[in-house]
This record gives sequence, structure tokens and C-alpha cells, in this order.
Amino acid sequence: MPPPSLVDVLRHIASEEPLTATVRAFRGLTREHLGQLLNEAAEQLGGGPREAEAPVSEPAPPTEPISTVPSIESVAPAAGGALNRVRVYSDGAARGNPGPAGAGAVLTNTEGAVVARLGKFLGHQTNNYAEYMGLLIGLQHAKSLGAREVEVFADSELLIRQLGGRYQVKSPTLKPLFQEAQKLLATFGKVKLAHVPRAQNAEADEMSNRAIDERM
Repeated sequence: MPPPSLVDVLRHIASEEPLTATVRAFRGLTREHLGQLLNEAAEQLGGGPREAEAPVSEPAPPTEPISTVPSIESVAPAAGGALNRVRVYSDGAARGNPGPAGAGAVLTNTEGAVVARLGKFLGHQTNNYAEYMGLLIGLQHAKSLGAREVEVFADSELLIRQLGGRYQVKSPTLKPLFQEAQKLLATFGKVKLAHVPRAQNAEADEMSNRAIDERM
């Protein structure tokens, strides 16, 4: 068997190693984001994008219907009633992956003014599950505001590429969330999906972590 390449080693570390000491050494860094950084490094070394999600051991799918109602929200009134276009910044966090998890979303108008901050505690789940739930609570609230167009911004490359059809969804836990997201997105007249750096998604990240800390 030929020796593994550096790309193979980086991808193995990204998907299999706990990296606890590294996460602890850099304040604010999560295991999921560290894995994304390692996968991005592998791509830059010539490995190309990975075509499937990392093999994370996930809890069994919930036996009850998916609840997308956030437990807490802070809404600023929108001038002029219903918004035509809403920007949804979504995120999720799981401490331990899987572990205590929270979903977060921040909605703004096209000028960048915040119209809603949403958070929901999810119990014991994975990062990927939490990322999808953050998107779902954001899309549900966008519909409740009467939005006809939606722009989605997330720092999960996996989520954005799955929704865009570049990655397949093989996880039985994520499939129902993916299908629900597809149904919601189809109800908008125009949809934009964008992967953004974590720094540009800080408010949604804050809401997902607040959901864990405060058991929203």
C-alpha cells in the first residue's frame, strides 16, 4: 500500500481526530470550524473539494416531528409592514459533536438592519444537525414576515453545497432536515445561497451558543 499523501492525512485528522487541545488553545474555535479549516487546507494542496460529509457519529433521528419554532426571539419592527427580501444568517453549534447543541439565526433587511434574532436549544445533537436547524428556524421566520425573496448566508460549506446540489446528503439524520429546507426554499420567488467566512456570521454564531448556554 502506498504511503498516504498529506491531503489524505489532513482529511483524516479533520474527520476523525477530536483535536480537543487545539480547540481549547484557540478561544472561540469549535471542532467543526477546525475541521473546515483542515479540509480547506487539503483543497489548497490539490485535494479538491470533498464530496461527502465527514463520518461523524450522529444520534438517531428524532422520532417526533421536527420542531422549527425558536424558543426565544427578539424582533425589531420592520418599517412598512412585510419585507419583500430578507437576509438569513444561520448557524449551529454542538459542544462535543455530538453534544449539547443550539441553532441560531439572525434576519436582516437589505440595508443590513436586524429584524429578528432567533435561538433554539436542541439537546444532544451534532454540528451538522444544528446548522440545518439554524437555517430552518431562519427560513420559517422569513416566511412569517411575508418575505418573497430570501438570501441565505452560512459558514457551513457542507450545508450550502448540499442545498446547492454539489454534495449528496447520505446521513439519515440530516435527510429530513435537508428535505424540509428544500420545501421552504421552494416557497420563495427568489433564493440566493452563499457560504461566508465565520467572521461574517458572528451574530448567528452568538445566538446558537446562547441557545446552549441559556437553554432557549
